[in-house]
Amino acid sequence: MSDFVQTLRLWFAPRRLQEEGTTPDYRFSLANERTFLAWLRTALALIGGGFAVAQFLPDLAWGPRVALSLALLVAGVLCALRAVNHWVRTERAMRRDEDLPASRFPAVLSLTVALVALAMVAIVLFGWAER
Repeated sequence: MSDFVQTLRLWFAPRRLQEEGTTPDYRFSLANERTFLAWLRTALALIGGGFAVAQFLPDLAWGPRVALSLALLVAGVLCALRAVNHWVRTERAMRRDEDLPASRFPAVLSLTVALVALAMVAIVLFGWAER
């Protein structure tokens, strides 16, 4: 079975995770949980931003408004999914006394948010009203 499928199963079976390796120092597990919660807060903020763009920029042309809104909403969904995946992978690595997992996701998320922010700056500076 692939590592991805095993990790996905652990999302819904945390007791199985406890069977792996040895119990790490609780401070590390709690720090991992705080990181998970921070990722979820980020996901909620992105989703809220997506809805805000869709609802509170009625003067913005439909296409750009939908594109910016969807970019934020999709980033929020991916961030929420990545949060639980990262939590499980990190907890598993700590229990197995392995290196913590590396990820490109923070860079991808940062670029997505930066691109949406730049588009919003352009809209604020130059306007993009529906005609």
